[in-house]
Amino acid sequence: MAERPHPTQAALVRQAQAKSDYKPADVSPQRRVQGRYTMRLWSVRHSRGLEWLYKHFASVFLTLHPVWKTLGYGRVERPVKFVERNVKGLLFDCRMCGQCVLSSTGMSCPMNCPKQLRNGPCGGVRANGNCEVEPDMPCVWVKAWEGSRTMREGDAILSVQKPVDQSLRETSSWLRVTAQAAAERDHAKVAQP
Repeated sequence: MAERPHPTQAALVRQAQAKSDYKPADVSPQRRVQGRYTMRLWSVRHSRGLEWLYKHFASVFLTLHPVWKTLGYGRVERPVKFVERNVKGLLFDCRMCGQCVLSSTGMSCPMNCPKQLRNGPCGGVRANGNCEVEPDMPCVWVKAWEGSRTMREGDAILSVQKPVDQSLRETSSWLRVTAQAAAERDHAKVAQP
């Protein structure tokens, strides 16, 4: 007669828990992570529409530059950053690096790369297109290339990105880009005869 195996520690813990009718439906850390990948993949698949939306959003933000300037960019940073973190967090799993390059990386955020590579994939992309560090995650750069192929300005992915400036972390890239665009616009007006 075979000897019965001893119960595992996990089985003992489960038995000791209070019994309840509530059973979480399909909740696990892996499932939560998959949810983030799902939104990222949706954003890549819809990169052309998001590119159009971003371009119009940026022009509205630039139109509001006098308002931002009057109120003070420092004052509006907190509420704008709150909105930016939540919107981009939902759509792109944004890391708030302060130097957003989504419009040139097929709406796939390179800061989601475990190695935080800003200029293309490492040499370890798996044959199925997944990351070498996180095997269940699609490679950020494979998805970036796919997304860029549907965008009007998809060749922007070929531009070399500057290294991440850590001093801009947790700041609003929307406001920074708007202030830079306004400065360039004003400089162009002054340069015209």
